[in-house]
Amino acid sequence: MNVLVDIGHPAHVHLYRNLIKKLKDSGDTVIVTVKEIEVAKQLLEHYGIDYINIGRKKDGIISKGLNQIAYNFKILKLVLKHKVNIGLGTSITNAHVSKLSKMHSIIFDDDDDEVQDLFVKYAHPYCDSLLSPNVLTGKRKKKDTIYYPGYHELAYLHPNKFTPDASVLEDANLKPGETFFIMRFNAFKAHHDSGVKGLSLTQKLELIEILKPLGKILITTERDIEDELKPYQMKLSPEKGHSLLAFATLLIGDSQTMTSEAAVLGVPSLRCNSFAGRIAYLEEEEKKYGLTFGFLPQHFDNLKEKLNEILNTPDLKNEWQKKRQKLLQDKIDVTNFMFWFVKNYPKSKTVLQEMPDYYTNFK
Repeated sequence: MNVLVDIGHPAHVHLYRNLIKKLKDSGDTVIVTVKEIEVAKQLLEHYGIDYINIGRKKDGIISKGLNQIAYNFKILKLVLKHKVNIGLGTSITNAHVSKLSKMHSIIFDDDDDEVQDLFVKYAHPYCDSLLSPNVLTGKRKKKDTIYYPGYHELAYLHPNKFTPDASVLEDANLKPGETFFIMRFNAFKAHHDSGVKGLSLTQKLELIEILKPLGKILITTERDIEDELKPYQMKLSPEKGHSLLAFATLLIGDSQTMTSEAAVLGVPSLRCNSFAGRIAYLEEEEKKYGLTFGFLPQHFDNLKEKLNEILNTPDLKNEWQKKRQKLLQDKIDVTNFMFWFVKNYPKSKTVLQEMPDYYTNFK
């Protein structure tokens, strides 16, 4: 089988890298395409995954639209040349190309419809299969969406797939058991981020003043950092980020993905942005499991109250690990599920329709 995996974000490298390996190990040919995203390329190179660069991303809506046409053309040529059977990714391009070729497209998407209008409009209707976490059951416009009990982050941070590397502490000039906090700030440049706000510089500095007496502060960001924050900026290879996060006392910032990564690792996390209350999987991690908490920018004072409450929680790490275990009991090893679904496609669609309990095979 010939499979094409389209990468559009650094998080997609983590989402698909274990699947790519399993497919290759089983004898399949896997072609990986990636946009001109430096961190994504670094991660692919670190994991020994060959890739084809299909060009730069653009920020404006019109520029993104013109770029999309170019992406479609480039990937269509690859699909025809390599006789690709299945296209994987959180990818508009694969969905479009599947309508122009014999390739089947499978999209893995964990965002709510209402926060990604363009992706819902231009990707979902054209893909052959859309797979989403079951917290979104019944919330998709695409009625034949397949829902599974998991999160994207459990494709690479499930304990079957990930063990934190303690050597990362030395890389970050930390000692074992030392209290430290990670702050993560987003760029908000995606098509669905128009008008979205995160933490202001004043709010970031206020949080630093609260945390500074309690432990070391490490800041990671997708963009250039303000001068006032540079003393806390973390210089660390991107592939080591999850291990560092696993040992952190707490994560705070305005990032969606890293917040969920903290949750599935059992690390307390707080986020403040305009998406608070609107992302189903984060709402489940908050309301059902109590692992993370989201606040709108205008409710920053409430965030500070929750931060104080968490910092004063006795035996904090063990409390959050208990919550994590409850989550893991309810969820599956997402990579193993993805691998089975792709290898047995399209029969796998029928199996899930006829045997809803089949997901227990991936615990």
